[in-house]
Amino acid sequence: MSPVFPMLTVLSMFYYMCLRRRARTATRGEMNSRRAIESNTRALPINVEIVQYAKEVLDFSSHYGSENSMSYTMWNLAGIPNVYPSSGDFTQTAVFRTYGTWWDHCPSARLPFKRMPPTFCSQDYVELAFEEPVYPTAVHILETYHPGAVVRILACSANPYSQNPPAEVRWEILWSEAPTKVNGPQARQFTPCIKQINFPTNLIRLEVNSSLLDYYTELDAVVLHGVKERPMLSLKTSMIDMNDIDEDEDDEKYGCGMDTLNKQFSVVTLREWPTNGYFDKLPYELIQLILSHLTVPDLCRLAQTCKLLYQHCCDPLQYIHLSLQPYWARINDTSLEYLQSRCTLIQWLNLSWTGNRGAISVSGFSRFLKVCGSELVRLELSCGHFLNETCLEVITELCPNLQELNLSSCDKIPPQAFNHIAKVGSLKRLILYRTKVEQTALLSILNFCSELQHLSLGSCVMIEDYDLIASMMGAKCKKLRSLDLWRCKNITESGIAELASGCQLLEELDLGWCPTLQSSTGCFTNLARKLPNLQKLFLTANRSVCDADIEELAANCTHLRQLDILD
Repeated sequence: MSPVFPMLTVLSMFYYMCLRRRARTATRGEMNSRRAIESNTRALPINVEIVQYAKEVLDFSSHYGSENSMSYTMWNLAGIPNVYPSSGDFTQTAVFRTYGTWWDHCPSARLPFKRMPPTFCSQDYVELAFEEPVYPTAVHILETYHPGAVVRILACSANPYSQNPPAEVRWEILWSEAPTKVNGPQARQFTPCIKQINFPTNLIRLEVNSSLLDYYTELDAVVLHGVKERPMLSLKTSMIDMNDIDEDEDDEKYGCGMDTLNKQFSVVTLREWPTNGYFDKLPYELIQLILSHLTVPDLCRLAQTCKLLYQHCCDPLQYIHLSLQPYWARINDTSLEYLQSRCTLIQWLNLSWTGNRGAISVSGFSRFLKVCGSELVRLELSCGHFLNETCLEVITELCPNLQELNLSSCDKIPPQAFNHIAKVGSLKRLILYRTKVEQTALLSILNFCSELQHLSLGSCVMIEDYDLIASMMGAKCKKLRSLDLWRCKNITESGIAELASGCQLLEELDLGWCPTLQSSTGCFTNLARKLPNLQKLFLTANRSVCDADIEELAANCTHLRQLDILD
């Protein structure tokens, strides 16, 4: 009988470690592991599951529809289903702006950032508020056309309807997976297995990647199931992997708490090793090359191993190109402060999706640029809702070498703030999709930023006269290569004529959903004859396009690779 007892001991230890891991995940930050295990043994009241549809759409990165209607917009995700279980293309659904990979192969495509973690593949997001905060037990996503784009589901500790915002906002990943190809475009209810969290939530975020889709994905509604009282955690909630025994693995790989990343940024104490191994024998440049393949958290962890690698990991040359977008939920003023000394030579910076709900302040952003803005060439700030007029003023004053500025979906910036952009005469790329830029500010930008090569004005609804804008572009922006006028409501054949005459280097032009353009005026024929370098042309939903227009494009635009005449 004696061999049985060691085996029982091993199994008991394994069971204890699994329980400890699960309890720690559920109660991290509130109590130690022993108290967590004890609390899980207490009887909890029976919970009635609450089922609720989204009450409100709070934020999103893009949508196919117009800012002034409901068709194909993210706002359709609020409330009960409009379409499901039917399948097909319906205007009452939520549709993102892009799908497939062809957006990455057009003249306006931007070079990707390196050092992106393999677990981050999100391209768009939408945030949904629900009436009642609950501990989630299930999330149902009703997909009605070309499903398979959702890659992450997150829950937030902040209650958007609370009058007292929390001191710290936590995001927890409920489910995450790489993009997958779904066979067929039929509707489905997508219900992934989610993990339990230790706080109630009524704020859910979906992140999507549409790169594998053959057409736009369409979402109809999101259903949140949950209970008001904290459920007892059980080993049956999900399969346990041996890696779960590592208590820090979940935080490092998937955790969204700001503490983890900030502790890594701020590490200053190093272990005392007698030697640095064989790294002392390698050339400095070779070590730098090896480290250039690590992600930012990996660099921070490696800096804790020895003084030599600490020196390499903090070298500003490792931070010439830096994308913090994958860590959007963990970046705050403290993070930027810790990074300042490492980013004095930074040229490309991606802060897209970061800083919302007070995580980054205007003063924190300004302090960072004061130290790190002098060499900046590219600045990505998509969906940065902390940005205001002061931020734009700071950018134009502290980033004299800036050539690319992305303010896509920064819809909280006031209209007058865009006047500051005109001070950056070196700009070559400017993305103002879904912003409140007004005509006066835009005319000033076009007048002083004559080096512009790529300009996005899609869904800029506060511009009254696009013909005047097109005329200014034709007169001042001779180097323009790509122009996005998606859903501009008032451009006519006159503006198109001025644009085609003055911007003959254009390789990409998006005139999708521009209802005031009529083929009978000869505007599309004029485009085909004046712009022989066109590689991409969108005339989406223009029902006046005729055979003669297509023949002119075929005869004159021999480099054309992407043509959209849908509808």
